[in-house]
Amino acid sequence: MKKAVTDSIFYVGANDYDIDLFEGQYEVPNGMAYNSYVIMDEKIAVMDTIDQRKTDVWLSQLAEVFGDRTPDYLVVQHMEPDHSASIGAFLAQYPTAVVVGTAKTFAMIQQFFPTMEMPKTIAVKEGDTLSLGTHILHFVMAPMVHWPEVMVSYEATEKILFSADAFGKFGALDAEEDWLDEARRYFIGIVGKYGKPVQTLLKKAAALDIAKICPLHGPVLEDNLGYYVDLYRKWSSYEPEEKGTCVFYTSVYGHTEAAVELLVQKMLDEGVPMVVMMDLARCDMAEAVANAFAFDQCVLATTTYNGDIFPFMKEFITHLTERNFQNRKVAFMENGSWAPTATKTMKKLLEASANLTFANQEVTILSAVNDAAEDAIAALAKEMAKAYQDEKAAE
Repeated sequence: MKKAVTDSIFYVGANDYDIDLFEGQYEVPNGMAYNSYVIMDEKIAVMDTIDQRKTDVWLSQLAEVFGDRTPDYLVVQHMEPDHSASIGAFLAQYPTAVVVGTAKTFAMIQQFFPTMEMPKTIAVKEGDTLSLGTHILHFVMAPMVHWPEVMVSYEATEKILFSADAFGKFGALDAEEDWLDEARRYFIGIVGKYGKPVQTLLKKAAALDIAKICPLHGPVLEDNLGYYVDLYRKWSSYEPEEKGTCVFYTSVYGHTEAAVELLVQKMLDEGVPMVVMMDLARCDMAEAVANAFAFDQCVLATTTYNGDIFPFMKEFITHLTERNFQNRKVAFMENGSWAPTATKTMKKLLEASANLTFANQEVTILSAVNDAAEDAIAALAKEMAKAYQDEKAAE
């Protein structure tokens, strides 16, 4: 899908609607986009390759852009196979091209492609530049966003940041969907653990005059860039994006679900501005994790199960802690017919997470909601609403 980004820079990526799970775990009902770009100047630079699933499509687009010329450079910013798997095919087609990357990039190329020959290479480091004529690439190291070899490239003449996986999203480019939800789900799921490295990159980017951002997934961003940068600032600093409460639950026979529904209604009655319910056994786990990072409060409700907690809740909390879940208020609801210990277990799983506030009110259900449990649910709803009530009163 050849597309002009500017008069001299072209998008040559591909949409993939055949993929069902990205990275073997993330549901992508609207497919994926694998992005690559070409800078046409006195010298020609190709910015990254694409997944081998679409190599042939990519090579045909390159040939269309090149015309009767051949590329001078292949810049490899990130070595995940969805961006590097077509390096061999590219070099077979254009053997005189110089491969540009970091020292760690070339070590990884040898790991992924031990028999690949690369007669011409340039290893770059922070602050190095590459002149293509009127276009000049400035290389900015971005280790652990979200692999150690990653760099991004700033083209100074047209003020374009080639941002590697930063500012990417799930979904094909022609999918009709909002950028925010799929970008959040992508960031939290894939990059979320690496907040500090992202913050470091954002500080470097703040010193650049950027007119457009060209990521390796998702659309080219050019309008209201401050909006996207601010979201990345929030996500990478683990700052809540929305005021409200997301209730994550599992329920075996429906009793915990009934208690959750009662809690949701009471929270809304008390003035919690937004409440979302998610059944962890049935929802997209990546979306649930993203929502936990989006809201400033959450409730975890589950059953005691085999002396532990229900598997979907345990998996969910593991995903949270792996991604440095922090800076939130968390409340707990447990159900157990003879020895309820779910709240204790959930707290222990979260004990290493930074700056979590646990609700004072806890809810214990003995099989089904009774008067005592209903009173505890009402008290928890009041506690979860208090911060919003206080804030509204102070306005």
